[in-house]
Amino acid sequence: MDAQPIVPAISPLTIRPRIFLEAASEMMDSDDWPYREVRVEMRSRGGETGVFRLFGANHPDSLQEMAAGTLDIAILNPSALLTMAYKGTGAFHQPIPVSTIAMIPHHDQLGFAVTEASGLQSLDQIREQRYPLRVSVRGSLDACTTLLVDVVLKAHGFSLEDIVSWGGHVSYDQPMPDDPSRIGRVQNKELDAIFDEGIMVWGHLVHDAGMHFLPIDEQHLTALEAQGFRRATISKRLYPPLSMDVPAVDFSGWPIFARREASDLLIRQFCEALEARKQQIPWNLGMGSHEQPPMPLDHMCRDTPVTPIDVPFHPAAERFWREKGYL
Repeated sequence: MDAQPIVPAISPLTIRPRIFLEAASEMMDSDDWPYREVRVEMRSRGGETGVFRLFGANHPDSLQEMAAGTLDIAILNPSALLTMAYKGTGAFHQPIPVSTIAMIPHHDQLGFAVTEASGLQSLDQIREQRYPLRVSVRGSLDACTTLLVDVVLKAHGFSLEDIVSWGGHVSYDQPMPDDPSRIGRVQNKELDAIFDEGIMVWGHLVHDAGMHFLPIDEQHLTALEAQGFRRATISKRLYPPLSMDVPAVDFSGWPIFARREASDLLIRQFCEALEARKQQIPWNLGMGSHEQPPMPLDHMCRDTPVTPIDVPFHPAAERFWREKGYL
């Protein structure tokens, strides 16, 4: 008879939080449950010191909370936003003390698509013509996207607010760009542009919708690199309907990050937990929960095009990953 695995006994101290964590995990898998931001607070027993706070949502507010010292670990995308926070550039007026734990692989670009009917061939022309663009950007649940759209526009001398002041309209839409409520409105001549990421789901649709991506020129790419973006290409090889490769900015990487002053104890325990549960943690977009490959921690600690790491590791995370041979 095969030996059964030894399961640690559940004590009263663990059963209560585990019930809520397991129930919340199941609720997140339900299409009928719209509440997707998860905050976890772990505190010590009795009068012992120590409160650790984790936030599982893609929201720029997490960076401000870290600046205030009220959040310890969070996740967002893309990597460029964390880099800007670390440097105090782009969307941030001063550096925020953040550090990297690991980088979930993700390959993407930020695309600025306009209709052929608009006649626009560059972002600069929107400013020069004070074009009253009717543009769709991502809604409030993905505030990081619209924040970075504005960083790119401001590098070209204007903003979403300026577009409105010129008689245009900004539509904040939560569905991805391939949704009929977005690209369908372009086809119905209700929109002139879509500015968004997630190119893998809509890059192949742009041509047939009567649109093209605006390229970012060398001068602006250099300026945006200085702010924290990496340069990228929306590739004709990947999206054959495109007429050419399009120079763009990168939107890759989902950083798991920490407050720089977060305790070594917390960060090491968190890394150990990722290692212990890497077979069970869903991480790969588009795959069902039961189809997920193991979380590739050995790749999540290396700087690659799909895991762009420009913010130093938290010292405790770096030590742990080196012990595992991942660095």
